[in-house]
Amino acid sequence: MKLSTSYYFLKDDINKIDKELLHIIQAEHSVLRAASTQLLQAGGKRIRPVFVLLAAQFGEYNFERVKKVAIALELIHMATLVHDDVIDDAQLRRGKETVKSKWDNRVAMYTGDFMIARALEVLSEANSAKAHQILSRGIVEVCLGEIEQLKDQYNVNQNIRTYLRRIKRKTALLIAISCRLGAAASDLDEKSERALFRYGYYIGMSYQIIDDILDFTSTDEELGKPAGSDLMNGNITLPVLYLMRDQTFKDKLEKKLSKRQHVGKEDVKDIIEEVKTNNAIDYAYEISDRYLQKAFQQLDQLPDNRAKNALKQIAKYIGKRTS
Repeated sequence: MKLSTSYYFLKDDINKIDKELLHIIQAEHSVLRAASTQLLQAGGKRIRPVFVLLAAQFGEYNFERVKKVAIALELIHMATLVHDDVIDDAQLRRGKETVKSKWDNRVAMYTGDFMIARALEVLSEANSAKAHQILSRGIVEVCLGEIEQLKDQYNVNQNIRTYLRRIKRKTALLIAISCRLGAAASDLDEKSERALFRYGYYIGMSYQIIDDILDFTSTDEELGKPAGSDLMNGNITLPVLYLMRDQTFKDKLEKKLSKRQHVGKEDVKDIIEEVKTNNAIDYAYEISDRYLQKAFQQLDQLPDNRAKNALKQIAKYIGKRTS
């Protein structure tokens, strides 16, 4: 089943958001316009706008009001992607050339900055001080997550708690905020808003853990980028952290990563094989599933409607996804 089948009833609204996104990113400068358009058209599930729209379905759904929040969040997400590609020196994303690869790091950074500026401009039209506060605090946390990841690159002296805090800031929080702002934009009661925020947080944690699993278990073609790129970039994720409890493995990993920026696929080939054959993947799936079960529990607090069913289907899809 395709993920979009879960929320097919929102198809028209999502298409409208896509069209507005394309209009909003049209900059006067030709390079900035081309770079922003390439980033938008590179694909993506628009999952953050989907969460905004679904959360809003539990309250007084007003698309014209809700769409501003949805557009702002997608622009912020796109900005983090283009900045990430600079940090990771990524040549491909979703199988297509990145902005930094097609142009250069400077164009990529300014493209991300431009998207953040446009996001704040769009959100200002919603006339909600609360939304601004929530999103601005969220951006701060995302930045802290990025800094933490940079600090911990190639560092074997970290633990699972550090990893979970990092992915909370890098991924889960923006999804949680998507749910919360959708609820707030539809004047939902505070209890339901909190339940949706927590649902988004748990889903985001599970989503990132699955992402980190797939970096080991999927092919280059399935990922749209080199498999094992997290490890080659010195980013130690949950499956590796599980095996690092063994000192022999940890010592071997430290030696491999000592090359830092020059770590290649052949350097970590045996590490990847150990991850795939020593219960590390099963362990990571187990942790992911714990977060999914917590997400389902939050949905139990909400009334039954098609949005709730869609959120359940999304959670099930995330737990089983292979790309």
